[in-house]
Amino acid sequence: MSVILSVRDIVDAIEAQSNEGAAYLNPETGEIVQVSEDEIALVEEEAADEDLPQWQREAMPKIREALESDRFLVLPDRFEVHEWSIMERFSQRQNDRARQALLGAVHGSGAFRHFRSAVERLGLLDAWYRYRGEAIEQIARDWLEEHKLAYK
Repeated sequence: MSVILSVRDIVDAIEAQSNEGAAYLNPETGEIVQVSEDEIALVEEEAADEDLPQWQREAMPKIREALESDRFLVLPDRFEVHEWSIMERFSQRQNDRARQALLGAVHGSGAFRHFRSAVERLGLLDAWYRYRGEAIEQIARDWLEEHKLAYK
């Protein structure tokens, strides 16, 4: 029997990833394993577990399984989510004044910081978080459907 996966768990795992790590899903169990860049390097270097701290020693078998097993699927990462594109789509949906301010903020150096400042200044922070959350949830749903996985 196949497990019904939680879209919320997938979204949380996507959002929890750093730019250097990855998240893996075992579709048979619903288990999600977050893996850092350092942990990937340890597996690739075949580091001896006895050289690691206890907490990391306990995590390594599951990390190795996620990285080396065919049972795990890699979840969409930060690059696949492409938050800049989400910011631009949100900006396009605003009234003229807000649209101009937001689109100006998303270009150039410091785009994420400038966008956040503009969103706050315009009183759109709650709307932005809601829009961003819905966009990431849609990415999760699309990914689950692409892999033909049941979800709720």
